[in-house]
Amino acid sequence: MMANFFPLRSCQAMLFIPLPFVVALLLLILFVTVLRRDEEAQPNRPFLALILLAVLQSVLSGLRWGYGVQAVSVSVIAPVTAAMVPPLAYAGVFSLVRTSRRSLPAWIALHAVPAAVILLLMVVWRDVIDLALVLVFVGYALAILLLMRPGADALRLAPFEGAVPAYRAIIFAAAALCLSASVDIFVFFDFTWAHGEHALTLISLSNLAVLGILGIAAAAASRSRAPAETAEAALKPETAEDKETIAMVDALMEAKRLYRDANLNLDRLARKAGIPARQISAAINRAMDKNVSQYVNDYRIGEACRLLAVTQKSVTEVMFEVGFQTKSNFNREFRRVTDMTPVAWREKKAER
Repeated sequence: MMANFFPLRSCQAMLFIPLPFVVALLLLILFVTVLRRDEEAQPNRPFLALILLAVLQSVLSGLRWGYGVQAVSVSVIAPVTAAMVPPLAYAGVFSLVRTSRRSLPAWIALHAVPAAVILLLMVVWRDVIDLALVLVFVGYALAILLLMRPGADALRLAPFEGAVPAYRAIIFAAAALCLSASVDIFVFFDFTWAHGEHALTLISLSNLAVLGILGIAAAAASRSRAPAETAEAALKPETAEDKETIAMVDALMEAKRLYRDANLNLDRLARKAGIPARQISAAINRAMDKNVSQYVNDYRIGEACRLLAVTQKSVTEVMFEVGFQTKSNFNREFRRVTDMTPVAWREKKAER
């Protein structure tokens, strides 16, 4: 992706429809799908903007490498939009991790610095633009990975049901930033040593790689198994404070039935319990060998089993009542806890 933003150089045209145009079309379809899926919820605007920016990048890449369009606007817009990709990715992740204490204008001004620097370098020192883009991509990738050090529990502002898939997608996004930086370096050396002989192939392969990463991210998001707990939590033994914390949260879950809230997240749970979010997460990790998402879903599945046994409600009605939003995730979590599907569990209970 990022390698498409080098200073203009001659390159043979791609055959038929340039691959970046295909990428742009797929990304546009993805944007519409996400927009429709989240139309009733608060959208993650940085992620939506990131998808649209990727569409623009792919179109510019197709015009440049596919049809040899050497317009000044393409050569100016492409590097600047490239520098906007990592900040948008970071902003999308940050909005799921914690709220910002900075005002919106200050936040925008801070993360507009990379694009402003690239624009300045285009005027005073074009030869270092490629290196600057590499630093921006790698720097933001590392910043995202630092945010995600606690694993899926870091996504305190995301509903528990979507925390694990979102965690995996974010890790793949960070990997994509690093991949773009790597391709940029390869293309730079290709222009330096081989006069750009292999640039088109490298760029085409990078687009294919990004498509592959998107596919892997989608496949990973479809799984429900939680990632391994953080090394810090695993190494520390259970403490008396952990037992007290879990007892307080257990009492709250049983009395208030917070698990029925489909939008429950770690921050909301922490506010209800009056306990720091990090303390809750660490206690559950150490004492119960699971993450907060699994802990909450255990309550949901327990309630689902009760409703399936004593009521005639459909599986779908039960699913929504206990706090799940999708049938696929409900079935996976139900099987994780009971080793059978909801329908099979109800039939077995009826036989008894």
